[in-house]
Amino acid sequence: MLNKIRLFVIRFIESKNTTVALAFFTAIAAGLYPLLHYYNSNFSQVNSWSQFAFFIITFLLFPAIIFVIVYVVFKKVYFFKKFTKYILPVLNYSSFLVFVIIVLYGSQKILMVLAILLAVVLGIIFYKHLRKILVFQFLLGLLVLTKLTPEFYRHITYSKKWMEQPDKIEKVVLTKKPNIYVIQPDGYANFSELKKGHYNFDNNSFGHYLIQKDFTLYQDFRSNYRSTLSSNSSMFAMKHHYYNKQQLGGGELYKSRDVIAGDNPVVSIFKNNNYKTFLILEKPYLLVNRPKMFYDYCNFNYDELPYLDRGLNVSKNVVAEVKKVISVNKETSNFFFIEKMLPGHISNSDSNSRGKEQERLDYLKNLRACNDWLKKIITTITDNDDNCMIIIVADHGGFVGMNSTSDSFKKQEDKDVVRSIFTSTLAIKWNGEAPGFDDELKTNVNLFRVLFSYLSNDDVYLNNLQRDESFTIIQDASSLEVYELINNDGSVVFNKVSK
Repeated sequence: MLNKIRLFVIRFIESKNTTVALAFFTAIAAGLYPLLHYYNSNFSQVNSWSQFAFFIITFLLFPAIIFVIVYVVFKKVYFFKKFTKYILPVLNYSSFLVFVIIVLYGSQKILMVLAILLAVVLGIIFYKHLRKILVFQFLLGLLVLTKLTPEFYRHITYSKKWMEQPDKIEKVVLTKKPNIYVIQPDGYANFSELKKGHYNFDNNSFGHYLIQKDFTLYQDFRSNYRSTLSSNSSMFAMKHHYYNKQQLGGGELYKSRDVIAGDNPVVSIFKNNNYKTFLILEKPYLLVNRPKMFYDYCNFNYDELPYLDRGLNVSKNVVAEVKKVISVNKETSNFFFIEKMLPGHISNSDSNSRGKEQERLDYLKNLRACNDWLKKIITTITDNDDNCMIIIVADHGGFVGMNSTSDSFKKQEDKDVVRSIFTSTLAIKWNGEAPGFDDELKTNVNLFRVLFSYLSNDDVYLNNLQRDESFTIIQDASSLEVYELINNDGSVVFNKVSK
């Protein structure tokens, strides 16, 4: 078998024929490796069928049509005939380089122009070596495909079984029906942690503002996971996922966006109780892989999102959107999940880091800006809704104390650094008196289970609270492994997870 393949490749390289079929395969070779590389690097962001169709058309089919048409024109038109031997090499080299630039750096026009100029030169000089280049490009694609195969396997075998509830909470009947606004400021550390550890910041002024607005502040509250996607997946599922260890891929929970924006137990419960559900985002980061939307309304439509985008380049005014939506939904019970990309966290990589102290200062600057924004959104809600319950809950901490968030993939000896990863703020403006069991609010995973117990006047659902443990992924030797970093008692530990 291998010998037959070797002979086929040799015959292909030695052939001198140029045909329409060669033009077609020249186009496929140019786009195959960049396409597979992009999928291999960003699979969780591009795993919808609509995106698959877009990338196949953009990287393979459209170039193939163009290559064939141009080749035929050069073959048939007398003026172009003498340049025919150059046209396929130039098209291949330029397309390949432009696609590589796009998948690595985005639409960098200057780089693309330079790449095309370089490709023209290379096409003229090395036109005789086109077939060797094609073989090389196909081999590159094959190598990436072998790395991508496990991702395809995860996609096919993914199971939502981990989201199954241990009781009948999905049938809960809510006897209290305030309009509920869950506001998530990204990476907002808890008030208790901000005043100590690596944050060392006095946030009392904003804390007093919240108290005056009838908010209860929950000290030492923290997230169960290190990132927005992994934390929110657990929160909306009301279950631990442990990163689905048997399907652990690139350091993130698989299909997390589908859980958050799609059919999850929390949104399902609200809809079963005749709530209208609203997903209001500042940036469409949670939507980049176009999950099947389960909310009744979202302020982003998928036709607004570029296919080659990570969901951070488009922004909308959340405060104005919330005000508008409240005004036209006065007659219904409403649930809002509102995300603000402040204060965020320190830089993601060491190459972009400005150093621990400057990263801390930048974070605190963003936190002050977030405080101002939170005042605006709170005022907007309370001025326009007399039957509101407001929950401010962060997804994780700001990672202050590190050079970059990438350091969190390594074992940390400093306990304050570990707490900095997971510390998250929780402040609730209850619609009435806070329940006597609100001391169960310790981590994100149990937030909605406690909330539904309150809204249903039934504390039976507290019998199945998840353990208040916090997990992350650690680069262990040559593999990624899941570790428990904070246990149920709130102590910093380092325990490998075997689930």
